[in-house]
Amino acid sequence: MRGPHNIWRLIRTGATFQRTGAMGVVLDAMNAPPIIRMAARIIGFPFAWLGKKGDTSLPPLTRAITALGPAYIKFGQILSTRPDVVGAELSDQLQYLQDKLPPFPSAVARRMIEKELGIKIDEVFSEFSEPVAAASIAQVHRARIAATGEEVAVKVLRPHIERAFRTDIDAFHFSAAVIEFLLPSTRRLRPADVVEHFEGVVMGELDLRLESASASEFAENTANDEGFVVPKVNWGLSGRTVMTLGWGEGIPANDLPAIRASGLDMDRLGERVLQLFLSHALRDGLFHGDMHQGNLKFAANGDIIAIDFGIMGRIDEYTRRVYAEILYGFINRDYRRVAEVHFEAGYVPADRNVEEFARALRAVGEPIFGMDATQISMGRLLSYLFEVTERFGMETRTELILLQRTMVVVEGVARSLNPNINIWQVAKPVVESYIASSIGPKALLTDLAQTVRVLARFGPRLPELAEAALIRQATPIPETDRARPVRAMGYVTLGGGLALVAVWVSSLL
Repeated sequence: MRGPHNIWRLIRTGATFQRTGAMGVVLDAMNAPPIIRMAARIIGFPFAWLGKKGDTSLPPLTRAITALGPAYIKFGQILSTRPDVVGAELSDQLQYLQDKLPPFPSAVARRMIEKELGIKIDEVFSEFSEPVAAASIAQVHRARIAATGEEVAVKVLRPHIERAFRTDIDAFHFSAAVIEFLLPSTRRLRPADVVEHFEGVVMGELDLRLESASASEFAENTANDEGFVVPKVNWGLSGRTVMTLGWGEGIPANDLPAIRASGLDMDRLGERVLQLFLSHALRDGLFHGDMHQGNLKFAANGDIIAIDFGIMGRIDEYTRRVYAEILYGFINRDYRRVAEVHFEAGYVPADRNVEEFARALRAVGEPIFGMDATQISMGRLLSYLFEVTERFGMETRTELILLQRTMVVVEGVARSLNPNINIWQVAKPVVESYIASSIGPKALLTDLAQTVRVLARFGPRLPELAEAALIRQATPIPETDRARPVRAMGYVTLGGGLALVAVWVSSLL
């Protein structure tokens, strides 16, 4: 389904932006030169009638995005958290996309719930509200369980949402292929892999059983995080298209006037949002991957309540250590070490100059220190970072896409609460704590202990592997296979060495 027929979808996307007036808004936000603006008007005007009309009561950009469908809405949600990139006015307009989209009829939601769970709504719930929030993929109803009196949030997928997403993602795949073909210089950014990653994340979000599992695991990981709440999953009232969670009572994070009126410490809330995200990513390797204002609430006592766990990010221990060292190097302004970590991890080709890369990183990092957010143009900073990655041949790391995207979103949330927040100062204690526990002697002992456990499982097979290797060594081997016993013997020798180390570590633990 990724063939040329998608050209029509791309044409209609551009036509929709033209018809709704969003094209001019986007060009203004990008500070596009006059010749580009004129070309867009000349080319786009004759095709504007092909675009979708959208809701004329909405501002142009929001109108275009909502008309185009759920995948575009997801992208708009990200931009809504970055007033420093798109401007305060556009950011305010795009916040509509977070949880204020038109709901589908409650009667449809009721039928879907009853079919999925095999229940009767009026028998199980003593109260069941009209939709209280509606986003790109699902909507939420507030309800009360008749048997227990517990207040819950019942999330229901939009009808036919999977088909709609597949249509959009199909067009994205085609676009990525066209871009790579026409602009070979973009291949290092791996647009096709980026779209594939996006597809995997979003399609996983369309099975609420997986979201329930993520919420449950996330709650276990964060149970001891003071001031952070993850509502409990009600497994008996959850399925593929329905999920039921405990109700989290609080002020939505995008209702800034209400937060100010509540007397809550907004500066502290901004710091906590950023620190908690970093803590979850580094400490647990499992983090909320869609942490925009629409998915956060603040309780009267200042607790941060997280909701919507459809997109969760995971990073392995090695990647966490690399990421922490990079952050730690920036925090300490040790650009040489940051550069070395990039080379050691293979993020930068080995034939590039580490000193030159360190100098480029210094040019990125130094303007940040000693300034508050009002003095930093994140747009210019991101533009320069892109130039640096292009100059040094860095490829897009698909395993870090969600982490990087969520970091941008969380920073935007923190800045909305505290415009003068210094992200480096706030991040420093979390990163230092992770460095102390995960990089150094303590981490070495932990790694060796894990090696002991692995060897304990495979230890009984080591004599068998060694005997097989010796027999193969004594048997004539075809020319093409001569390297194999050498490798096998190497594995055995390595295994024996690790076994000795394991014994030593066991004596220390």
